[in-house]
Amino acid sequence: MHDTSHQATEHAPAAGGHAGHGDHAAQFRDRFWVTLALTLPVVLFSDMFAGLLGYTPPGFPGSSWISPILGTVIFLYGGQPFLTGGWSELKSRQPGMMLLISMAIAVAFVASWATSLDIGDFDLDFWWELALLVAIMLLGHWLEMRALGAASGALDALAALLPDSAERVTDDGIVTVPLSELSAGDVVLVRSGGRVPADGTVVEGTAEVDESMITGESRSVARRPGDAVVAGTVATDNAVRVRITAVGADTALAGIQRLVTDAQASSSRAQALADRAAAFLFYFAAGTGVVTFLVWALLGNLDDAVTRTVTVLVIACPHALGLAIPLVIAISTERAARAGVLVRSRLALERMRTVDIVLFDKTGTLTDGKPTLTGIAVARDAVDEEQLLALAASVEADSEHPVARAIIRAADERVGAGGAPRSAAHDFRSMTGLGVEAVVDGTDVAVGGPALLRELGTRIPDDVAAATAPWVERGASVLYVLRDGQVLGAVALEDGVRDESRQAVDALHARGIRVAMITGDARQVAEAVARELGIDEVFAEVLPRDKDAKVAELQERGQRVAMVGDGVNDAPALARANVGIAIGAGTDVAIESAGVVLASNDPRAVISVIDLSRASYRKMVQNLVWATGYNVVAVPLAAGVLAPVGFVLSPAVGAILMSLSTIVVAANAQVLRRLDLDPARLIGS
Repeated sequence: MHDTSHQATEHAPAAGGHAGHGDHAAQFRDRFWVTLALTLPVVLFSDMFAGLLGYTPPGFPGSSWISPILGTVIFLYGGQPFLTGGWSELKSRQPGMMLLISMAIAVAFVASWATSLDIGDFDLDFWWELALLVAIMLLGHWLEMRALGAASGALDALAALLPDSAERVTDDGIVTVPLSELSAGDVVLVRSGGRVPADGTVVEGTAEVDESMITGESRSVARRPGDAVVAGTVATDNAVRVRITAVGADTALAGIQRLVTDAQASSSRAQALADRAAAFLFYFAAGTGVVTFLVWALLGNLDDAVTRTVTVLVIACPHALGLAIPLVIAISTERAARAGVLVRSRLALERMRTVDIVLFDKTGTLTDGKPTLTGIAVARDAVDEEQLLALAASVEADSEHPVARAIIRAADERVGAGGAPRSAAHDFRSMTGLGVEAVVDGTDVAVGGPALLRELGTRIPDDVAAATAPWVERGASVLYVLRDGQVLGAVALEDGVRDESRQAVDALHARGIRVAMITGDARQVAEAVARELGIDEVFAEVLPRDKDAKVAELQERGQRVAMVGDGVNDAPALARANVGIAIGAGTDVAIESAGVVLASNDPRAVISVIDLSRASYRKMVQNLVWATGYNVVAVPLAAGVLAPVGFVLSPAVGAILMSLSTIVVAANAQVLRRLDLDPARLIGS
């Protein structure tokens, strides 16, 4: 739990970046180990602790002063962050965790000195409890700071994997330069096995690139000229030349680090609940202490009044509650970051477990977002499928249109499987709005849609027309291949549905969550995709500016909506949804409208977010129940409510219970680290 004073006193130096969590973790770690070393002799020489375990402390001249002297050092050195934070909370009139801790150790310090100096004839030797209390609090805050810094630390490690230098391509050859000297527009050589030094675009060569550090996907991805590559990724098999488009703070890695930092700083409902609980427990502890003193004093036993009151104030510090929420959130944020799920808003992660319906944008989310060849039809006694595809690819070879690239890609794949090779084409001509044509093997070959056929007055053979009718019905783009004015056949191109999309929809249904799809495409196209995937509801022919209205429509029906889109034209809908999820943002992380960013293009990662949200919520509830349960039981017992029946909770046992409560909460949160967020394995299970 981030109490305000703790942030004010300990986090101020790190305001400019996420590295502060690591610095504060080191500070608490150092204080913890020093305090622990001093605590051991304090506990060993404590008469109260010795009486609890039934041994006699070592005795020599001055041994009775070991606990007071070392306890004072522990109070001033180890307790300094808590005393400073408590004072800040007191001045701001916002009592919280730091004030509770500082009150407990201050009371223990004063009571222990009173006993050591024989003031008031009290037996309140709390030196060992003071020492253990400070040590436990330092350990808890160290764990918290380490967990909070873990997600940033994982991404810092990615940045550390960047090469120290880059090979810049110049007119005079290749020059090795430090990364700091690179600028946008430079061309660099990335050798096989080398890391990309900065974000850029491939201009020469083809390589399989390992992007696991960005997307969380283990499979390498083929990158060709024109494809974007990200700093820190690895060219696994071939050398490529890359034109730099972003360096330093403008790179994807730097943007991802900023997202994680924002997530750690963002507020959450559970965080606010724990903050209010800390304030309540301060008043509860202080009030119980006053009532305890008055009741025991009225009973005529001033010694017991002081002892019971001090015990209440010492053990009432609910540090387990302080760890209950932040450890779970920090660990879940770290686990998500390692899986390529970047949580910008903790509140978004909390809400994800309550989602009733997931609304996917179709293009680029459920589909590949680029044309894919899905069908070939040939006229009777003309050519076979391989020959038709080779002719079309030969004509399209000089075109950069996405449809042309899809045809060429399909033809090249068939060549690798024994299909007909492409022929050289010349006299290429693009006919605006109609298609393209070129001379191939001495004949005029054209590729175009229905408009080209109308322009040429060409009739479609009956068998080709029959084969293409279902394509047209489901909304596919149909291109005809003509040779010397005669139709040889046709090809169908569609935005291919991802295999992962089917798995994602099935997994959401298995978790009791409905699935909807929104798209600007024609209704027959959208309905075809919906039927293939088993989607429950479709919004088709929706303009980008109207997508948020569809989200609002679902919400008006009482649905809690998670919107999944590309974060660009879907921004208003992402902002309006209960949870906005930007997908495929590995190289476009400056997304302000989404609460969660998926670095990969895998829609199954939505399942990872849902399962993480549910698992982290369970841990929060378990920790809160355990932490508050400790205080509900221990404080009244420490006050002596069962004294009439002969049971009084001793200060020593109370301190042990407090320690165990903290350890249980911390260990329970650590169980989240075993959560596997790999989408393929989650769905497989």
